[in-house]
Amino acid sequence: MNFFATTPKGLELLLVEELRSLGAVDPAEKLAGVTFTGDLAVAYRACLWSRLANRILLRLAQVPASTPEELYAGVQTILWDEHLEPDGTLNVNFVCTQSKITHTLYGSQKVKDAIVDQLREKYNQRPNVARDNPDVSVHVYLYRDVASISIDLSGESLHKRGYRLDTGAAPLKENLAAAILLRVGWKKIAEQHGMLFDPMCGSGTLLIEAALMAGDIAPGLLRDYFGFLRWKKHDAALWERILQEAKQRREQGVSTIPTLLGYDEDPSAIKVAFANIERANLRSKIHVEKHELSEPFPKKDVALGLFVTNPPYGERLGETSELQSLYEQLGAKLKQEFVGWHAAVFTGNPELGKKMGLRSRKTYALFNGAIPCQLLLFDVQPEWFVDRSPAASNERRIRKAQKSLSERDQEFAQMFANRIRKNLKTIKRWAEKENISCYRVYDADLPEYAVKVDFYGQNVVVEEYQAPQSVDQEKAQKRLQHVLAVLPEALNIPMGMIFLRNRDEHTDSFDAFFQAEEGDAKFLVNLRDANFAVGLSLEQRQLRAIIREQAKGKHFLNVFSGSGAITISAVLGNAATTKSIDEEEVNLEWLQQNLALNGLENTRSNQLVNAEIGVWVLNEKARYNLIFAELPASDFRLRQEHRHWVLDLANLLSADGVLYLAAGDSRLKLAPDLFEMFAIEDITPQINPTDFARHPRAYQCWKLTR
Repeated sequence: MNFFATTPKGLELLLVEELRSLGAVDPAEKLAGVTFTGDLAVAYRACLWSRLANRILLRLAQVPASTPEELYAGVQTILWDEHLEPDGTLNVNFVCTQSKITHTLYGSQKVKDAIVDQLREKYNQRPNVARDNPDVSVHVYLYRDVASISIDLSGESLHKRGYRLDTGAAPLKENLAAAILLRVGWKKIAEQHGMLFDPMCGSGTLLIEAALMAGDIAPGLLRDYFGFLRWKKHDAALWERILQEAKQRREQGVSTIPTLLGYDEDPSAIKVAFANIERANLRSKIHVEKHELSEPFPKKDVALGLFVTNPPYGERLGETSELQSLYEQLGAKLKQEFVGWHAAVFTGNPELGKKMGLRSRKTYALFNGAIPCQLLLFDVQPEWFVDRSPAASNERRIRKAQKSLSERDQEFAQMFANRIRKNLKTIKRWAEKENISCYRVYDADLPEYAVKVDFYGQNVVVEEYQAPQSVDQEKAQKRLQHVLAVLPEALNIPMGMIFLRNRDEHTDSFDAFFQAEEGDAKFLVNLRDANFAVGLSLEQRQLRAIIREQAKGKHFLNVFSGSGAITISAVLGNAATTKSIDEEEVNLEWLQQNLALNGLENTRSNQLVNAEIGVWVLNEKARYNLIFAELPASDFRLRQEHRHWVLDLANLLSADGVLYLAAGDSRLKLAPDLFEMFAIEDITPQINPTDFARHPRAYQCWKLTR
């Protein structure tokens, strides 16, 4: 007999080995399946024991089928009364590709008509179509106008073991779960009495498949329907022997199942997993409970085990940027609590897998439905650990940049290095004299190197300016590599203390920030993620000093407060009250962190308000002695949509009040006719610090008084 076993893409080689172990003759890998030969006993065992196959198809014939009529005639060459009673039930599954017949429903109807017409003509009776549990399920695969006609002995997909009714939010098919366990070598680990742990077990599929495998339990034992049970050539006695053998093996093997433990933070997932475990008759063998990934795991009583999980990867439960910290947590847990174990992480986003801080010893390409995925296998040993600390990341980036430079590149990069050394000699002397620890040493001084280089204490931050469209992007990237390569020597600092701010790094927590100081004030600064501000604008340094000096006893308002560095200055200057307004809640959280860092509190005296600026200013009734606002403008003049609220903001001043308007745009101009009731003084020259002398109007400020 000739058979074809279907399977998900990527599992074909595993299925070849599995079918060979079940007695199949000459199993051969094909796309999404395996061909093999054997007797009926082999087919029955494949239906009962295969952990990987979807269907076991008995090939009846291959016939030409370039037209509906040719398909009909080809189906009628088979003697259907050998397979189906004239008054029985049938179902037809029709698949076609690269053929003239393109409509699956039409092709299915033609096949059904050919079978029904043959039996009705011969017996004056006709079978009926049954969608569920038919006596015979016919499978037709039409490829390049040739139809392969088979009996589906499985009846329905073999991945449906019978224990899972509710798949939960993100189902992992049973045969894919089994493939993951086979790839990682779970059976050998189980034989050595190692335990299995899934920290995000969902509906429990990996746990149950692991128990079935370790306990020598046939995955089809719970099924009450197979496609061959009412097939006319079914050998009931043979099937009963094979079934009884499987039941005996379960009785002997179930006692050998090692410890299986599953956690999930979702209580509804645990409820589903528990119900599935009950239906699989494995209640005493698998333990599941609600448990947060961030909480400590209980101590394990075994040295050997398998840590296996299928975490979210952006397609089902969250976006990639939101999941980075989850993968980092997974990696941290492995390195802290599971040294000596094996681990397997199945993900549709391998880039997230890299955030775990472990080098995988092997990867396998698999599919979860239509989603291409990777199975990452790890040996949790220190030699496989990757240091994901910022310093280590910085050092790897710089070493890579240094290796990429040719001799000509190195000569060219020295031009930048020489300018950096020259600047540093002057600016560092000034900074030390003024007791300034955060300052700029380079600001696109050379057109070829459009970057800014800033010191924040002992750390250095490099940020690239957006290159014009006329500049070749590859050349701009190469110049950035020049900068990184020569900075450590030019500045005489370790590689690990040089940070490149870019949009590919995401700081999901204030724990990833660094502490910077300005006099007696402390600030959390974001040195890595260019999606957000640094948090301590060097251009504002003199403005912060002015605000602090003038704040004593004043009612201070900070509009578009950002991380709140100006507010901290006002509070430390003994302002009577401060109020900080921002449209982004994360900025107010940042300010709250800065207040706490300086031993200050968010009280009625220091209020934080999350609101749309224009609306809030229009409705505010209080008056303020001192107001600061950094304009979000990017045009040559104050943009029309901002004009009205800026005027409304100026009207919040008390009679003796002062409003400071600042803007990080040298092109911006204030229209004097907008503020007829106010005196306007351009104080930009007064606030322009020594380290910004090359760009005297890069950051502007106007002082408004009544």
